[in-house]
Amino acid sequence: MMVDVSHVSDETFYAVMEIAKAPVIASHSSCRKFTPDFERNMDDDMIRKLAEGGGVIMINFGSAFLDGRAQKQSWAFWDAWKEHSKSNGYDGMNHGGMDAFRKEYWKTREKITGDVATIARHIDHVVSLVGIDHVGIGSDFDGIGTVPEGMADVSRYPNLIRELLYRKYSPEDIEKILSGNILRVWRQVEEVAGQM
Repeated sequence: MMVDVSHVSDETFYAVMEIAKAPVIASHSSCRKFTPDFERNMDDDMIRKLAEGGGVIMINFGSAFLDGRAQKQSWAFWDAWKEHSKSNGYDGMNHGGMDAFRKEYWKTREKITGDVATIARHIDHVVSLVGIDHVGIGSDFDGIGTVPEGMADVSRYPNLIRELLYRKYSPEDIEKILSGNILRVWRQVEEVAGQM
């Protein structure tokens, strides 16, 4: 079993790292350095600890995961939606009327999304902290609302690759980011499982 720490608290993260015998992944998290108030992302110490055990942080493409301004904007939207839901008798879990509300809400606001360089900035940060072997992509297209310009879906991956080439990543480095690092962890997890 591959252990994933993307949705755990900081306390749980450190507990996992104490007992994990195989590398651990964060399948769709980004760097808290750029979103200081967002605990879903990992701080530098956590990234270092993950890498010490051979793990990989896989960068989430959600704008709120990548840019602190987009994160605050996203929270403001959800607060407004909760208020709207409450005054219209929705139970909070029922998203009836959300599409219409969302359309109206953004009519008068400029949405902060970032771009492909915003994703690459997180990759750069991980590489500068712990090296190329501990970063991957964890897009989270099925769980996020707003994505950076140029990254609407998987057909736009060439835009990210172009950005990484522009930033002087080698083809070998890019292969590690796109799949090599997570496949290495997968093999190591299977080896540990076999020994157990």
